Amino acid sequence: MTTVTWHRLTRAIERCRRCPLGHTRTHAVVYRGGERPSVVFVGEAPGRAEDATGRPFVGASGRRLDRAIAELGLRMDEVGVINLVKCRPPENRLPRRSVLACRPFLERQLELLDPPVIVTLGRHALAELVPDAPPITQAAGRERSWNRRPLVPLLHPAAVLHNPKLAPRWAADLDRLGAVLRRVLRQTL
Repeated sequence: MTTVTWHRLTRAIERCRRCPLGHTRTHAVVYRGGERPSVVFVGEAPGRAEDATGRPFVGASGRRLDRAIAELGLRMDEVGVINLVKCRPPENRLPRRSVLACRPFLERQLELLDPPVIVTLGRHALAELVPDAPPITQAAGRERSWNRRPLVPLLHPAAVLHNPKLAPRWAADLDRLGAVLRRVLRQTL
């Protein structure tokens, strides 16, 4: 990825007004992570903290995700974090119109970042990248494929925060993700 190309994409996202969310946001939420990530986490949409900072997953869900990244033995420069939608939706509802408007940005980000592994966070991110996937409760932790690369869906960190009974499932799914990462990253070294 060239810095110039990434900068142009970032500017295009920041200027975007393809849907109503572009007119109500504080900041477009583009990316956080390294230039050449080994894994990219794809979330759904920014929340209040993300809208305020312009960075994805910086609130409570982000802290949960950061702990998971550390548990996987990854540094923040080895990962990337993006969302389907780049602007905060009202009441945390994910408007289909906004998902469609942001889809070219998502695809271009994934193309430029070119991660060996993709992780979707939550049902919406999974359904957008793998439309024929089973429900997230069945799919989480089980490797799939997207554009000839491994994709591992996980429950959304917010779901685990709101329902502590999901914590054992989250831990088991992280273990499965860790096994995929070890296998794939060993092949790319």
